[in-house]
Parts: sequence; C-alpha cells; structure tokens
Amino acid sequence: MLKKSKTKTRKKPSPKKQMTGAEALVKCLENHGVEYIFGLSGGSVIPIFDVLVDSKIKLILVRHEQGATHMADGYARATGKPGVVLVTSGPGSTNTVTGIMTAHMDSVPMIVLTGQTISPMLGKDAFQEADIAGISMPVVKHSYLVKKTNDLPRILKEAFYITNTGRPGPVLIDLPKDITSGPFTGSLNQKMDIPGYSVPGKGNQKDILKIAQLFNASKKPLLLVGHGAAISKAENAVRALARKLKAPVVNTLLGKGVFPESSPLNLGMLGMHGTAYANKALINCDLICSIGSRWDDRINGNNNEFCIGAVKIHIDIDPAEIGKVVQPDAHVIGDARLVVEELVKHVEPKDTSKWLQEVGFYRKEFPLKYSNDKGLTAQKVIDELYQITKGSATIVTDVGQHQMWAAQFCLAERGDKWISSGGAGTMGFGFPAAIGAQFGKPKELVVAVCGDGGFQMTLSELATASIHKLPVKVIIIDNKYLGMVRQWQELFFDNRLSGVDLEGNPDFVKLAEAYGIKGVHIDKVEDVHKKLKAALAYKGPVVIHAEVIKEGNVFPMVPAGKSAHHIIIEPPTTQLEKPTGST
Repeated sequence: MLKKSKTKTRKKPSPKKQMTGAEALVKCLENHGVEYIFGLSGGSVIPIFDVLVDSKIKLILVRHEQGATHMADGYARATGKPGVVLVTSGPGSTNTVTGIMTAHMDSVPMIVLTGQTISPMLGKDAFQEADIAGISMPVVKHSYLVKKTNDLPRILKEAFYITNTGRPGPVLIDLPKDITSGPFTGSLNQKMDIPGYSVPGKGNQKDILKIAQLFNASKKPLLLVGHGAAISKAENAVRALARKLKAPVVNTLLGKGVFPESSPLNLGMLGMHGTAYANKALINCDLICSIGSRWDDRINGNNNEFCIGAVKIHIDIDPAEIGKVVQPDAHVIGDARLVVEELVKHVEPKDTSKWLQEVGFYRKEFPLKYSNDKGLTAQKVIDELYQITKGSATIVTDVGQHQMWAAQFCLAERGDKWISSGGAGTMGFGFPAAIGAQFGKPKELVVAVCGDGGFQMTLSELATASIHKLPVKVIIIDNKYLGMVRQWQELFFDNRLSGVDLEGNPDFVKLAEAYGIKGVHIDKVEDVHKKLKAALAYKGPVVIHAEVIKEGNVFPMVPAGKSAHHIIIEPPTTQLEKPTGST
C-alpha cells in the first residue's frame, strides 16, 4: 500500500504594506541624518507624529512653536547641521514665524515642516488653514507646498541642500494632511531639480590677487570678521591671515570666536556697544577687510563717516551683499574659508609694529570697566561667569543689555561657542536656543544668559529642560526693567520712562522649583563666585536668579545713526540728541 506523500502547502505572502507619505517623509529625514525634531503636535500632523513613534529620530515635544524654532536654531548653530521643526497648521505654523525670521536674519540652516489642511480645502478658509508659505515668504530662503505625495523625497533632498549651502537659511515645507496620509508609490532616491541655484566656491583668482595687492600696500590693516566666517568654518584661515599680516582683528556680534578673543591681536566686538579700542581702530585703519560681514547698522551707523579714507574690501558668499551698504574698493564673491585660504598665499608678511603699538594704546587707555559700589552689577555676574569657565562654555544669550555685556566680557575662542540673535534681535531666543545647543552638545557646558524680560517670553520651555534632564544653566539678569529701552529713555528722552517697568516679576527660584529644576538666588557681590561656580558644576538644569542694580547702563555706546567717531565711553552728564536709528 502506497503512502501518501506529505506535500507542503505554500502560504500566500502577505501583501506588502503600502508606504504612506508620512512614512516616506520620516524615512527621508532619517536618511538625511536627522537626530531630533523639535515640535508640537496637532490634527493636521497626526500622520507624521504617528510614524515618529517607531522612528529612531527623537521627538522633542516643546511647549510653544516659537520655542521649537529657537531650539532648532540653537542646535544648528552649535552643530552646523540643520535643525528640524514640526508643527501643525494655522496658528501652529504662524507661531513659528518669529523663529523663522530669526534664523533667516542670521543665516541659520533650518527645515520647518508645517501641517496643512487637505488639498481640496486649500483657499477655502478651512479650519486652522493659514497660507504659511505666503506669510513666511519674506523670511525663508525657499518654501514648498507639497502637492504630490511622490514628490516628497525630491523636495526633502532639495530642502536640505538649499538650507545648508551657499548662504544658509530656513526652508519651509507645507504638508497637506492628505499628502502625508495618502499612499506613497515612488522612489525614496530621487534627483534634485533646482534650476538656477548655484553655490559660489573659491572666488575669482583675479579678484583675490587684487585684494592681496591692496593688503601689501597697507600700513594699518584691520580685519573685520562676521558671522559668514563662522558659518564657513574659516577659523584656521582667518587666523593664518591675521598672523601673517600681523593685523589686528575686530568682530561683529555674531563673528565672536572666529579669531580667538583672548589673542593680543583681537580687539573684540566693534560697533554700537563694542569696545572703545575696536572702534578707535576702525576710525584709524587705512584698510578694512570684511570677511562674511554685512556692514550692518550695528557697526556702521553712518555710512558717510564709516572708515573715512580707508580702503574697503568685502569677502562674501552672497552677491546681494556686495555694495548694498558699503561700496567696496575690491571684493570677492565666494566661500569665506576658501577665499581666505587662497588669499593667505599671496599676501606679504608686514611690519605693523607701529600700528599694533597704536591699537595697544587704545586698549590700555579705554578698557572695559564697571563698579559694584552701588550694589551687584550685571557685569560682575557675567565677568565672573567667564572667569570661572575661561571660554570653555557655549554661551547663548537673549537680547538686550545683558547680551551686550556678555559680548563684552565673555570672550569666545571658537565660532560655535557663541550663540546670539543678531539681525532680528529676538527677545525670548536665548533659553530655548540654549536647550537646542545642549541637545547638540550633550557633554558640554551650555549657559543661557537672559534678561528678566526676554526669559519670561519663552519660560514655558522649563518643562522641556526638566523632562529631558538637560544640564543647561540659565542665568537671569534681573534688573526689573526692559533695560536697553530704559537706557535709551534715560539718555535720549529726558528719563521719561514708559513701558519698561517689569513690576510683577515672579520669584524665579520658586518658578524653577515648580518645574522640578534647581534654583539659585544671587544678590550680593561677595556671593557671586561661590554660588555661580557651584551652580555651573551641578549635573542637572539650574536657574540662577541674579538680582542686579536696576539702572545700570551699557557703555561704550555709539548712538544710533552715528559713526564710531561719536562713541560715548563714559556716562554723559547731559541729555543727548535723539538718535535717528533704532535700538
């Protein structure tokens, strides 16, 4: 009798799950090396948040969309990698505009993903619909409204390329919900299609040789280092140029650290609240070379009086900046690092001993100084911060008087050690940006220096710092005023104070403790070193509440609309002429 052979019945393969637009989006983000997404959820982005549950990308849930953009900004400046933001439609997307503008003004790479109503409802005033592409158009480098799910990989590839090449800037991608929830049937590896977009590189050789000739003819050269030099990682090239020329160096607010500020050649920040010796050098040089600076109104309040008689040279990656403010005698369009690396080969070593002796006299004659005779000053707290850390900490500031004092007293040794809102001057930037920087530099000391006004604009992110046990340190300089505006009202408006008194400030130590964060209070000069040192050594997040004298003013000061010739080094004894520019 034959035995029946056992036959194996093949199971039908289970149908392959169809990938959604949200899954394709997140996969592309992973492929681009995204570590963190800073975001706040909402109805139109639920499909994306659902996919993030299984993604290796870590979602940092913020308490306000503005906080998300500033965190992504701080992360980008600290790491050089684009920060990524994810928010919902309508007010979720419009809440990002302040942070997008901040990144745009300071050329920071950022990808902002915004949810949107479904495609058929676009333009019909659907619930939480906002034309975020139109609203944000003036403050983005580029923007997309995604209309086809299969376009997502191409758009993501283009966005990451655009945001971080040439002059960096934010790119916004608006995502209708039917695009992210719909089926994806395309390829994840698509080619970019960016007609007309090109990135300047080494610069024109003839232009570089012309600049070298001007340097070789100069007797009193001055290097002006801006944020563009930091973005291009031109530190080594700038240092080689300065040392070969034996030329003094000044920097903009965002150019701090590109050339070590502890170097004898570095005269510090110039401009409105820069050092007197930097501004004196600006007046008396016979050649000034801007490397990645916009010649903006914080350093050049009056173009007709700016560096009179000096040869002006401009190196910048953005052609639009050439001649926009200052008409240079020579310029090179290109990447700052590549241009300066080539320029160094063609300049001749110089004998600048007399010029260095002159600027050394300015440094000795007009030092930064302050007095604690009337009580604890903000300068004392900030100076002590630097004396304890000696440039090892990444300093992130908010905007106002404390920002200028930090720029004066916290010397930076590298470009990524100083993070501040420059062009936009955004109050509320400092604390969330420090959180983002701490995520980017988890093993380094990150310190946010904030004013009592700016801190209260984004203080809800204390929850974010607490939940993630970030070791970020926050120093609140509390003078119970919107200090910079009060200073202007005192000096230029007969001390008629209006809209600057911050009566009602909370107890910041109790506020920190309410979020489970350690709080430290400082109000005595003799306590500053001990308490600050202990707080900086603490392993978790700390809020340091420093109560300082109420009416301290920032000097030196160049009034708005004036040139460095009109610098005020000491507090004036009479009322000053009303300024023509903004604070």
